[in-house]
Amino acid sequence: QVQLVESGGGLVPAGGSLRLSCAASTRTFSTYGVGWFRQAPGSEREFVAAIRRSGLTTYYADSVKGRFTMSRDNARNTVYLQMNSLKPEDTAVYYCAAQASYTDSTLANEYTYWGQGTRVTVSS
Repeated sequence: QVQLVESGGGLVPAGGSLRLSCAASTRTFSTYGVGWFRQAPGSEREFVAAIRRSGLTTYYADSVKGRFTMSRDNARNTVYLQMNSLKPEDTAVYYCAAQASYTDSTLANEYTYWGQGTRVTVSS
């Protein structure tokens, strides 16, 4: 069982920045691919970013490409999502998720473990 705990959400004006963190409870964290997803009120959960086990390869949704950067520190069992140039449409609850079955994945149903989420609100 892997527990994931997100932090770093909050209220920020449009154009601002936030850095989300996701800390994992497992010492084998480097064997998991990790993704960030988000869910806005009344919307389905959507893919934001993913990173491979080594941290050398990342993937982004088109809506955040060039503004968000995902990274990981396997020594600290933590992944990060640096969010710059935030827009009101980025407002959502952000979840990190981990999976050990695929090299990488952008599909929520391929992730096994999920955090409780952290809320990001971007004011216009």
